[in-house]
Amino acid sequence: MSMSTTTEVIAHHWAFVVFVVIAFGLCAFMLTGGWLLGGRAKGRHKDTPFESGIEPVGSTHLRLSAKFYLVAMFFVIFDVEALFLYAWATSVRESGWIGFAEATIFILILLAGLVYLVRTGALDWAPARRRIVVKSENGRGNSPQKL
Repeated sequence: MSMSTTTEVIAHHWAFVVFVVIAFGLCAFMLTGGWLLGGRAKGRHKDTPFESGIEPVGSTHLRLSAKFYLVAMFFVIFDVEALFLYAWATSVRESGWIGFAEATIFILILLAGLVYLVRTGALDWAPARRRIVVKSENGRGNSPQKL
């Protein structure tokens, strides 16, 4: 005597169905309980931010330099590079010389991008007024150098 296809599917997946039903029931219970038992008090300072016992002063809208976002992008780019190189290093024996050549090309492309950023001045963090121009004293020319 064989089971029908529907009964067979239910027999294989009954634990998952029970898990989903319990998860949704627990979520509904917590949301309803929070709504029923939650405080309803309204006050003047109820919705103001409060951190470490210090009341907020001023506006939360700060003007940040775009360089902070640039640092974040550099971090993500080089973090992903490290991730790819780690994955390559774990399989270096299987990938052989072809994998080594691919990793070398990958590093060279990123290095070219870093050289481009240095040459265009994207990594000059100090404002222009803080850069000091020093003349070379080695007798080979008077080309100014940035510090």
